[in-house]
Amino acid sequence: MLVNYFHFSFTVSNLERSIDFYTNVIGMKLIGSQLHDQPYTSVQVAFPNAVLKAARLTIEGIPVARSGHLLELVEYVNPRGEPTDTTTNRPGTAHMAFQVDDLWAHYNRMKALGVRFKSEPVAITAGPNAGGWTIYFYDPDDITLEMVQPRKLDG
Repeated sequence: MLVNYFHFSFTVSNLERSIDFYTNVIGMKLIGSQLHDQPYTSVQVAFPNAVLKAARLTIEGIPVARSGHLLELVEYVNPRGEPTDTTTNRPGTAHMAFQVDDLWAHYNRMKALGVRFKSEPVAITAGPNAGGWTIYFYDPDDITLEMVQPRKLDG
């Protein structure tokens, strides 16, 4: 029986650069980091002599699972991996969506910081989020992220 999520994870090429992006650009909070080089780690990831650097992040004020964090960023120190094609229509590619209160303000601030976007903000015109705004953008490893400003609820 499923109980809850534990965390989501992205593999990154440079943990320190990604921590900076997810905290200073996105606005997440760093909970902690650690080195995974225990024997069980190699068995779990199926790479002999694996060494991983990991960071745990959350969004201030939201309930989190037992793990205490929402997102884990992992850099494989050993073995190093090659970048993958993260185009969103490729099976196996994932993205993460963040809810924001003012998409245009976040977009303008992030664009000034050099964040790469797929488009300008898009008005949502159909479905349960009609009346809101959305946009896709990239992290430093070309992982697609999304911002959504839900429609205002009546009342």
